[in-house]
Parts: sequence; structure tokens; C-alpha cells
Amino acid sequence: MTYCVGMVLDRGLVLMSDTRTNSGVDNISVFRKMFHWNVPGERIITVMTAGNLATTQAVVGQLEERTKAPDERENTLFKAPTMFQVASDIGKLLRSTIEQRQAANGDRGKGRFTASIIVAGQIAGMEPRLFMIYPEGNFIEASLDTPFFQIGETKYGRPIILRGYDRDMSFEDAVKLLMVSFDSTLKANLSVGLPLDLMVIARDEFAPTHLHRVTQDDPYFDSISSSWGDALKSAFHSLPDYSFDEK
Repeated sequence: MTYCVGMVLDRGLVLMSDTRTNSGVDNISVFRKMFHWNVPGERIITVMTAGNLATTQAVVGQLEERTKAPDERENTLFKAPTMFQVASDIGKLLRSTIEQRQAANGDRGKGRFTASIIVAGQIAGMEPRLFMIYPEGNFIEASLDTPFFQIGETKYGRPIILRGYDRDMSFEDAVKLLMVSFDSTLKANLSVGLPLDLMVIARDEFAPTHLHRVTQDDPYFDSISSSWGDALKSAFHSLPDYSFDEK
């Protein structure tokens, strides 16, 4: 399992993903799930992946067109005229990759190769945009009503974001909010784990404004985790007491 979040703010985009991949309690590995490409001053595109690891790695590898000879490599993401077209192309690639793997494995492969992708970025002259792509290849775009997307293990961290999100919040507050969301998920589900990858993309910069890997000994994440736990306990004890006495 995994957990990835993409968030749209007035200031730009904030993205975070975990790195844990497991096939049982005794087979746990670390794999990056956030990838980005950029042309300075022209565009930046970031994808985060969840689902079958071989499938998502195949999609990312094809996006980078690693099968071409070195002097012919050209990332097709740099040709798309809009972020909508980027999302459409990645959706088609995801669907075809899943279909090929399921066909090769017959009935045994049904449901085993599913994956979903968050696509975020900006092309010069256009707004920052955020999409969530489903295994079938179709996708939806973030809006005022739905300003963030989650993929993977979403249920534990979602209430935090719903209560704390504000479109005009600062990047720093958005990062704090995601840290709390991820801490809550890590505490509840062992299939999500550190390190975490964080990326902030400011509007019209077309390059990562901030890149950071949150490791086991990250002092800020440790502080957020312990402070959030203490705050929850304090809030709980401040609530009115329940009484068994009849009113």
C-alpha cells in the first residue's frame, strides 16, 4: 500500500508521498513514488504513483522513453500543449500497461496490476493543475470543490486535511497539514512508512520551490508527531465529561 497527496493552493501546488512497498509483513522495501520533469521557465510536471509497483515503474519508464537509443531519447511530456493533454496521455499509457500485463497473465492477473496516478504541474501561460488518473485511464481534475487528491491508503489522513485545508493558506501551513495527515496514517497503517518525499511548486516558477525527504530522524516530523499527539490528548480531556447520572 502507499499514501500520496496532491494539493492545490492559490500559491501553487504541494505534493507528498510515502516510499513503502510491501508484499507481506516480512518483505518491506523502499521505492520512490514521486517523479518530476521540468523545462526551466516553460513547464514542470510531477507524477505520484500508487498500486502495483511493476506497473507503475513500467509507466514511469515509458514516460521517460528509456527504450530509445540515447541520441533519440525525447520525453513526450515536453511536447504536450496543456496539462489536460499530459493527463490524457498518461491515462492512456496507464490503461494500456495494465491491459497488457493482465492479458499476459490471463485470469490469474485480473485485479493484480491496478494502479492510480496523481499528475500535477504547470505550463507557461496557464494555471497550475492537478489530476487524478484511475486504472481505467480516465481522470478527474481538482476544483474549488475538490482541491486535493489522495491515492493509496487515504482514509486515515483524509479527515485531517478536510478540517485544516484552506486554499489561501501558506506553503508552510500546507506542509504542516500534510505532515499531520501522514503521521496519522503512519500510526494507523503499517503499509505506509517513512521516508516521505515532499515537493512544493510555486506558481509560475516551473521548477521545484522546495524538495525534501523526511527520514526517520527528521526533527521537524518528530516534533509534529509528538506535538499532535499531545494536542489530541489535551483536546480530548477538555471535552465535557459524560455522566451516567440520569438527567
